[in-house]
Amino acid sequence: MRITKRTNIAIRVLMFCASNADRLVTKSEIAERCNTSESHLAQVINRLAQLGFLHTQRGRSGGIALGRPAEKIVIGDVFRLLEANVPLAECFADVDNTCPLVDACRLKLAIADAAEAFYYSLDGVTLDALVCDNAPLMELFRPMACHQQA
Repeated sequence: MRITKRTNIAIRVLMFCASNADRLVTKSEIAERCNTSESHLAQVINRLAQLGFLHTQRGRSGGIALGRPAEKIVIGDVFRLLEANVPLAECFADVDNTCPLVDACRLKLAIADAAEAFYYSLDGVTLDALVCDNAPLMELFRPMACHQQA
């Protein structure tokens, strides 16, 4: 199973926000630290906000924060919701399915069961578990100091 880039970035965004839970963070800050473009990031942030994982605040002093406590964000839920419309194989696609075996193949059910087992294994992981006591992550995601010129 391969995770989409969108889901990968979404997990980075959530981890960044959880690591900086004491403040609002900016899209540009996340883009720099999570190594992604701001335009792609905007789509991910919008979707995470729609799903209630993030809260966004517009304006000059605006930013992004978790929409609920990190211990209440289950990684399996994030993956399920973000990967829901991505077909695992051609036979899962509604429009582009040209597989001639669709009515006789038993593999589709096995693949669906395997995907659910994957998500189920992530149901025991919260965002808090990914961030809490993770010193190397906190070091990567700590706020950058402003450099003043003399």
